[in-house]
Amino acid sequence: MIEVLRSRENLISLAVGFVFGIGLAISGMTQPGKVIGFLDFTGNWNPSLIFVMVGGTGVYMLLYRLILRNEQPHFTSSFQLPTSKVIDRPLVVGAVIFGLGWGLGGFCPGPGLTSIFSGNINPILFVIGMSAGMLAAPKVESLIIPRQVEPQG
Repeated sequence: MIEVLRSRENLISLAVGFVFGIGLAISGMTQPGKVIGFLDFTGNWNPSLIFVMVGGTGVYMLLYRLILRNEQPHFTSSFQLPTSKVIDRPLVVGAVIFGLGWGLGGFCPGPGLTSIFSGNINPILFVIGMSAGMLAAPKVESLIIPRQVEPQG
């Protein structure tokens, strides 16, 4: 039974990812120029991606509360919700680095992965660089964010 559930979960993940990728491409989120234009408040600002964000947030707000009324999800054994509400240094540093990468490159992970099939080399290089950065992150994190040592006593 566990194997069937896993198989069904995998198929649902594949289907949801497929729909998400279509949405990214249709909305223009896979076009770096459009994303950079959206982030450029001082020059040629392109506000069109606000509709993508408002649409996504609106659907989320409606469905989130509706879905959580159920005791458990329909396609897996339990809800996997975040429990931490801590805003700490690693979160802030990571968010700043993410924002720099998104603003400079015009891609974030989802659109970057979706765009590798565009026939353009830039998304492929972005995904390679992103993957290398993810592999290097633990070492970089240990260099720029010192760990607090618990007093021994």
